[in-house]
Amino acid sequence: MADQEEDFSSLPLPDRFAHKNWKVRKQGYEDAAKAFETTPDESDPTFRPFILDSGLWKGAVADSNVAAQQEGINALCAFLKFGGAQACTRSRNATISPIVEKGLSSTRAATKQSALEALLLYIELDKSDPIIEDLLPSLANKQPKIIATTLAALTAIFHSYGVKIVDPKPVLKSLPKAFGHADKNVRAEASNLAAELFRWLRDSMKTLFWNELKPVQQQDLEKLFDSIKQEPAPKQERLQRSQQAAITSSTSGPYEAPEGEEEQDGEQPAEMEAFDLAEPIDVLDKAPKDLHDNLVSSKWKDRKEALDAFYAVANVDRIKDGSFDEIIQGLAKCIAKDANIAVVTVAANCVDVLAKGLRKGFAKYRGRIMGPIMERLKEKKQTVADALGQALDSVFGSTGLTDCLEDILEFLKHKNPQVKLETLKFLIRCLKTTREAPSKPETKSIADAATKLLTESSEVTRSGGAEALGTLMKIMGERAMGPYLESLDDIRKAKIKEYFETAQVKAKDKPKPIAPPPKTAPPLQKRTVKKGTAAAKKPAPRESTPQDEPPPKPTTSRSVPSKLGGPKPVLATPGTGLKMPKKLPGVGGAAAPNVASPRRNVTPPTLEDDIVSLPKLGRGLAGRPLAKPTSISSETPLTTAPPGMASAERAELEELRADKDRLQRTAEDLRSERSRLTSQIHELQHQNAQLIEDHTRNVLSIKAKETQLVRARSDAEAAEETVYKQQREIDRLKRELSRTMRANSPAPQDPRDHIYRDTNINGNSHHPGIDRLNSSMSESRDVGYQRARSYRSSPSDEKENSVGLDAVQKKTIDTENTTAAPTPMSREMSGFRSREGVTEVAATVQPVESWKRAAEVTSQLKARIEQMKAKQGLSRPH
Repeated sequence: MADQEEDFSSLPLPDRFAHKNWKVRKQGYEDAAKAFETTPDESDPTFRPFILDSGLWKGAVADSNVAAQQEGINALCAFLKFGGAQACTRSRNATISPIVEKGLSSTRAATKQSALEALLLYIELDKSDPIIEDLLPSLANKQPKIIATTLAALTAIFHSYGVKIVDPKPVLKSLPKAFGHADKNVRAEASNLAAELFRWLRDSMKTLFWNELKPVQQQDLEKLFDSIKQEPAPKQERLQRSQQAAITSSTSGPYEAPEGEEEQDGEQPAEMEAFDLAEPIDVLDKAPKDLHDNLVSSKWKDRKEALDAFYAVANVDRIKDGSFDEIIQGLAKCIAKDANIAVVTVAANCVDVLAKGLRKGFAKYRGRIMGPIMERLKEKKQTVADALGQALDSVFGSTGLTDCLEDILEFLKHKNPQVKLETLKFLIRCLKTTREAPSKPETKSIADAATKLLTESSEVTRSGGAEALGTLMKIMGERAMGPYLESLDDIRKAKIKEYFETAQVKAKDKPKPIAPPPKTAPPLQKRTVKKGTAAAKKPAPRESTPQDEPPPKPTTSRSVPSKLGGPKPVLATPGTGLKMPKKLPGVGGAAAPNVASPRRNVTPPTLEDDIVSLPKLGRGLAGRPLAKPTSISSETPLTTAPPGMASAERAELEELRADKDRLQRTAEDLRSERSRLTSQIHELQHQNAQLIEDHTRNVLSIKAKETQLVRARSDAEAAEETVYKQQREIDRLKRELSRTMRANSPAPQDPRDHIYRDTNINGNSHHPGIDRLNSSMSESRDVGYQRARSYRSSPSDEKENSVGLDAVQKKTIDTENTTAAPTPMSREMSGFRSREGVTEVAATVQPVESWKRAAEVTSQLKARIEQMKAKQGLSRPH
C-alpha cells in the first residue's frame, strides 16, 4: 500500500484527476488546490494543463464519490480564485451544469457552499450573462430539488452582486413557471427570489411577470413586499475583479469615492430599471395613419381624438428609437398655436410619454419642443400648466441641466409674469433632480438670474428666486455661493438660508473637490510681497547717495510711533519711502539739486501705491484719507527740508482723494436711483401686461356676449315663425272641426216605424199614399246615413253627440204625438183593422226599439270620433 501511495503521488495532477481510485482523485484534488494557492501569478505553468483540458473539471465537479466531489469543487474554487479570467472563460462551459446538478443538490452542506462559491467566482472574474444562461435551463429540470436549488443560487447571486451586474430580465420572465410548479419547495424558493429582486427593482419588476400570476399569489407577494418596503436600499456586497482593480488604482479617497458611486448606483436602478426591463415597442408602426391629417383639421375634436389615439399607442415603458421628426413638429404646432386648451393638454401628455419612452433618444428633439412648451406656460388654468410642467420635466430627464439651462435663463426674462413664474418653478425642479452639479459659469448665470428675481413685485416670484438660490447653495455649498449673496440684505439671506436647510437634492456635493479655494490666498500674499518689494525698491536710490549711515537712525525713531499707533504700521511702509529721499537734501544742501531727480523718480510710485492700495483694503474709503494725511503731517516736522514738492504732491493727493470720494458717492446715488427706476419700470411693465391681458379678456367676453345675443335673436325669430305656423294649423283644425260637426248631425227618425202598415195577402199596401211616404222617408234616411259615413274622419265632441241625440229624441216624440193624434187616416186605418181583425205588431209600434237604435248609432259615432281624434293627435276638450 505504501508503494502504491508513492506511485500515486508521483503521477501528474491531470492523471490523478482521471484515476479510477476515488482516494487518488481526492488526494489529487487536494494537491491541486495547494499548488494553485502557491503559484506566483496567473501565468504560472501549473494552470496550463487545466486551462487546456476543461474536461478535467467536469469530472472533478461531478465525481461519483461525495468526499472526492467536495474536494474537487474546492480545487475548482482555488483554480478560479488564482487562475484569473482565462481560467474562468475556459472552464465555465463544462462546469456550470455539473455544479447545478451535482454540487448544489448535494447532501453535504460544505459541498453546496463550495458549489455556490464557484458560481459567484465565475461572475466575479467575468460577465454574469453566460452563467445565467447556463443556469436558466435547470429551471425546466424534471427533479423539483434541482429547480429549488437553482432558484436559491440565483437568489444568492442577486443578493451579492445586485441587478446592475446581473441582468434580471431573463430571470423575471422565468418566474411564472416556478410559481406554477406543483412542488411547494419550488414555489417557496421562487417567492424568496422575487423578494430579493423586489429589494433592487421595487414595483418596476411587476411589468414582466405580475399579470401571469394567480390572484392569491399576487396577494401573498404583496404582503411580502410590504415588509420589504420599510428596509433601506440594498448595496452590492461583492465586487467584481474589474471593480476591485478600479478601487485599488484610485489613489485619493479610495473609500469615499466608491461609497458615493454605490449610493448613486443604488438610486439609479430604482428609476431606470423599469425602462431597462421593458421591451422596446415600435410606436411608429402602431400610430394612426391619419394622424398628421387630423392634426391640421379645422375641428378641434378631430385634433383631440387623433392625439388621444397616439397617446394610447405611445404610453408604454420603452419606445423603439425611430424618426419622430414629423410627430414632434405636429405636437409643437399644437402646443404653440392651438386655441383649444384640451388639445394643448393632450399634446403635452404625448410629449411626456415620448420623452419617457425614448429617454436619451429624445435629446435630439429638445430644441424643437422645449421653446413652444415654455412659451405656452402663460396659460393660467392649472390642469394645462401641470401637463406642460410634466412634459418639461420629462424633456429634462432625457437631456440634462446643461442642455436646458440656456432656454430656462432666456424665459426667466419673459415679459409675461406667468411664464416667468412657471419657468422659475421648472428651474427649481431641475436643480432638485439633476445628478450633475452645474459648472462655475452655469452657477454664476443661475445665481445672477435668481438674484434679479428677488426684486420682483410679485411675492411668489421673489420666494421662488430665494428657493432657487437656496437649492443651488445646497448643491454647490455655502462657500461657493458666498460671493453671490454679499450684496443681499439680511432678510433675504435668512430666507435663502431657510430654503437651503430644507432643500433635497440628488446632485453630488462638490465642495470637497472644489476645496482648493485656499490657493486663492497666495495672491493676497503676493500683493503684500509686492508692497514689501516696492518698499525695498525705494531705498535703492539711497544706496546711490553718498550718505548711507544717517538714515538708519531716523528709521529706529520712526519704528516707535508705528508700534504705538497700532493700525499705522501698514501705512508706515509707503511713508518711509517718502521720508528717506526727503532727508538726503536736508543733510547736505549742496547735493539738493543732484538728488532732486531721484526724489522725483521715487515719489510717484509711492503715490501710486497709496492710491492703488486703498481699494484693496476695503470699502472704508472715507476713513482712509483722514488717516493718511495725519501720518504725513506727523512726519513733516521730522523733515528739515522745505516743503517744496512734498506739499504740492500732498495737496494733489488730498484733492484726488476728495474727488474720488465725491465720485463714489455720486455713483452710489446714481446706482440707487437706477435700481429704484428699474423697479418702477418693472412694476409698470407688469401692470401694463396685466392691463393688456384684462383688455383682451374683456374684448373676448364682449365678442362672446355678442355671439350669444345673435344666436338668441335667431332662436327667437325661429320660435315666432313656429308659433305662427301652429296658429294657422289650429285655425284650420277649428274650421275642419266645425264642418265635421255640421256633417255629423244625425238624420231624422223614419216615421214609418210608428205607422201602421196595411198590407193585403199579396203584400201590397191598400194605400198608395202611405207607400209614397215610406219610400220618401227611406230615401231621406239613406242620405243621412251616407253623409254620416262620409264624415267619419272628421273630429267631433260629446256636445255634438248630445245635440244629435236630443234631435233624434225630439223627432221620435213628435212622431209619437202625430201617431197619437186622431186623424182621418188613423180613424180609417183603425176601422180597417177592426174590420179585418188584424192586430199591429208590438215591436214596430213601441218606442223602445227606436231608443235602442238611436243609442247604437250614437255609440258608433262616438267610437269613430275617438278614432279620428287619436289619429289627428287632438285631445278631448273639457
